[in-house]
Amino acid sequence: MTTRHHVSQATITCEAANSLVQAVLKEGAAQKIPVSVAIMDAGGHLQAFARHDGTAFLTVEIAIDKAWTACSFGQPTHVWNQLVQNPHMAPLASRPHLVAVGGGCPIFAGGQLIGGIGVSGGTYEQDRALAEKALNSLGFEVT
Repeated sequence: MTTRHHVSQATITCEAANSLVQAVLKEGAAQKIPVSVAIMDAGGHLQAFARHDGTAFLTVEIAIDKAWTACSFGQPTHVWNQLVQNPHMAPLASRPHLVAVGGGCPIFAGGQLIGGIGVSGGTYEQDRALAEKALNSLGFEVT
């Protein structure tokens, strides 16, 4: 007989992920910033995604990669910009999917990493502000 072991990890729910996407889209539209927004679960898998009509197609992959980057180490993507300036960390800048500009934030609940959000379409400051505002509006911790 084979025994299966299941390891449980807290992760963002589909409902919460979709709520974050809608919060970003609503605020982006209010500011007239067409964006793509992606939510990763704790395992780095896409949980929710949407984009405004007419958003540049490159923003799709960038938003997904920002969410993945933020989720991977539980750090916002703008932190990576400084990290990869260090010669010892610089080789990470060439890793596929690593994005070192603002707009990606880890999603924490109760001090536990449960996912990542990535926003792309505005400036890196606008993308970061949209992600952080959505997290705040739904009661998630912003780091």
